[in-house]
Amino acid sequence: MRIRYLLLHAYGTGGTIRTVFNQAEAMAAAGHDVEVISVLRRRAAPRFPLDSRVRLRALVDERESTRTAAAGRGPLARARDARRARDAGRAPRHVPRGEFGYELFSLQAEKAVIRLLREVRDGVLVSTRPGLNFLVAKYARPEVVCVAQEHMNLGTYKKDIRAAITSLYDRFDAVAVLTHGDREEYERVLPGTRVVRIPNAVHAVEQQRRSTYTNKVAVAAGRLFWQKGFDLLIPAFAQAVREHPDWQLRIFGTGERRDELRALITEYELYNHVFLMGHTSHLDDELTNASFYVLSSRFEGLPMVMLEAMTHGLPVVSFDCPTGPADVITDGKDGLLVPPDDIDALGSAISRLMADEGLRADVGAAALATARSSYSPAAVQPQWERLFNELSAPPSEADHGRSQ
Repeated sequence: MRIRYLLLHAYGTGGTIRTVFNQAEAMAAAGHDVEVISVLRRRAAPRFPLDSRVRLRALVDERESTRTAAAGRGPLARARDARRARDAGRAPRHVPRGEFGYELFSLQAEKAVIRLLREVRDGVLVSTRPGLNFLVAKYARPEVVCVAQEHMNLGTYKKDIRAAITSLYDRFDAVAVLTHGDREEYERVLPGTRVVRIPNAVHAVEQQRRSTYTNKVAVAAGRLFWQKGFDLLIPAFAQAVREHPDWQLRIFGTGERRDELRALITEYELYNHVFLMGHTSHLDDELTNASFYVLSSRFEGLPMVMLEAMTHGLPVVSFDCPTGPADVITDGKDGLLVPPDDIDALGSAISRLMADEGLRADVGAAALATARSSYSPAAVQPQWERLFNELSAPPSEADHGRSQ
């Protein structure tokens, strides 16, 4: 089976990219012909490793070295390059402004995707965010099996995105979501559309080293944006560290709120306790060296780093935010859930784990068991393969989604 995954920026960071790479690798390992197509390219190599059996290509190469190399070409090529450069500075026509990644879209990127969709004539095409899904819904050929992959719950999207989802997603052969709650939400606005729940898979579960629970280090990770709630985590950790002053919190990630978070660290006098670590290419090692993981998000899809922490046997303290944590964690068994945005409750749960190494070990062992049984590639990959096989079967009497 030929399978293509369409990403906006496969060379960046984020849970969606890591998840799609995991999916692609699992399908390639099962013997399928797999390609990841990145709309944009801004680096020489992707930040996450990708199995050599998976082909990777980009539609729009924005690296400075590429633009410099193109300068010496012939007049027709230079004219085409000039036109594309103009399009690079223009807003897209089909992607609503409410798209979380809107600033990465341009008319040039949009045209590149449309050209691709007109060329693809076979196999399965999986698109991975609303802006790309809308283009696929409008321009993909009817002979291509198209799956819209959603990594965020419907309620977090702005009004223009929700309206476009409601009007366009019924053209897909299937819409894949991450949680049971997501499935119910999407089924309500897409009656008659096939909506399936397939969770993210984590990588290399059996190969991960486990925490010893002895290091007095807690870890959080994600983009330094409002969604991730690190501005709630820092005061919660400040409460816990008053009782346990020998603990540290290490926050991994980059983003626009770095200065704001630094100011909070200063305000709570946490210079020796909370550290903004920036990007790391060795997060697995950092998780192994920690004793628990904290998820402070205001909303999620299905939080990938939380699942990866669980593969290291880390207990998780998390806000019960929409959606994802409660789909994975059974409170008191394989993690601790507290009410959304409740700083005091988060601080108390953090303090509880700090105080009890035995509790950390028990909850961490259960977290590892949950990750292995429900979120390993061996558990998730067959669900994708079964879906793709069903959708690729000879057409029945039912109308093909995009022929309606």
